[in-house]
Amino acid sequence: MNRIVGLETEYGCLSSDPAGPPAAVARVRNWLFEKHRFGLADMHQRDWDEPAGNGGFLFNGGRCYVDMGHLEICTPECLSLRDLLRFDRAGDAMLTAATHDLGLADRAGFVRNNVDYYSGATFGCHENYLVRRGAPLTEANVQSLLAFLTLRVLYTGAGRVRASQGAESRGDIVKLMTSESDFQISQRADYINNDLFEWVQFNRAIINTRDEPLADPRRFRRLHLLHGDTSVLPATLALKCGTASLVLDLLEIDKLPQVALADAVFAFRALSHQPDGPWRVPLADGREVSAVEVLRWFHAAAQKEFRGRDAETDTLLSIWDGVLTDLETNVENLVGTVDWVTKRWLYTQFLAQENLPWTDPWLRAQDLEFHAVDPARNLAWPLARTPEPWVISPEEQHAALLTPPADTRAAARSSLMHTLEKQTFRFFVDWEVIDAEGTESLHLLDPFEPKPPDATAWLRRGARVQARESETE
Repeated sequence: MNRIVGLETEYGCLSSDPAGPPAAVARVRNWLFEKHRFGLADMHQRDWDEPAGNGGFLFNGGRCYVDMGHLEICTPECLSLRDLLRFDRAGDAMLTAATHDLGLADRAGFVRNNVDYYSGATFGCHENYLVRRGAPLTEANVQSLLAFLTLRVLYTGAGRVRASQGAESRGDIVKLMTSESDFQISQRADYINNDLFEWVQFNRAIINTRDEPLADPRRFRRLHLLHGDTSVLPATLALKCGTASLVLDLLEIDKLPQVALADAVFAFRALSHQPDGPWRVPLADGREVSAVEVLRWFHAAAQKEFRGRDAETDTLLSIWDGVLTDLETNVENLVGTVDWVTKRWLYTQFLAQENLPWTDPWLRAQDLEFHAVDPARNLAWPLARTPEPWVISPEEQHAALLTPPADTRAAARSSLMHTLEKQTFRFFVDWEVIDAEGTESLHLLDPFEPKPPDATAWLRRGARVQARESETE
């Protein structure tokens, strides 16, 4: 890709233990950092809701912590789709290993979904894309980007059984479909309330406008997205993040298709409640057009500008084109490629075999199994049809547990952490800065730099300070 990309996945936890999910979440979190197994736990309080020991950074360059009761795992900074796929799944592998090693596998499990069917609450998978500070964020370009991020749900949605309590109370089902939705394309759509907004809770937006680059603010900004579903199938994840990265490439060279939706939030919800189509959306200029046709405008622009740039881009453009064609002609061709299509096909077979209606509670339980982290329980993986360039070998996947990407800032952070774990002084690790007692901060402001030139000198200064303090004790 032409930018740094990272994911933050909040995991649901299912537990039959009388102590409930919080106990399992805490035990698994502690296991990950015990004896520096996968990383270094925080030695300090980060925020009012993040006390010391609440989480920490991982040796693979990512981060793990508890966020409002959910175990959240962040990937390291990634430059390629293959790395993003590897490190996203590394989090799953860590949780599976933890539950088995702790003897919890028969009592607790984790799911990478976005809806708590019992309470109606939602939790997210946040996407992070580094954007050059000079990107022309004109009104027209922002509206175009908003249109893409809304309509891409047709190939990025994870699917869910029925509607949320919020959608029912708002009357969305009547307004959108005139009948009750048995199945939706997106898990998050019912919970999105705004097109652009700064905060991430209670008024969730398609584009989060907070300007927190976690890098040199003179050169970069970070696009923080929270409206997307947590992807299960590798092809869905690669399409979600790969096409978004290409569209941001178009933004940075000011070549986005000029299109604006009449109401992005309404279009997002309406598409989610129409698994059978017709997937038509009103534009700001009064026209009503096919959502897939608009997505083709973005594909055509990316094809024109970037075809031939590199092998990964060419592969992505070809697969994206095929997916859009299948959405127009035969959606079931996408079983094993697109999450929501796969889930709906699987559960349609299940209901026919068991002679059950979509309203049967058993189906919501089965819905969660589609998202199970443990491969032995996951219902989606046996159906996966992953394009060859995105197939990750077991060896590559295993390496992602402890080894960071070699071509981003994550490599520098990991190397420094391995040195710091042997020290006795207190230290602080964050995405763009590392602090240690007695010496100035080391700033890692360039996410593309795996070997910052001042890192070695910083370590030497820290060692000298530690030595002097030891002599005076």
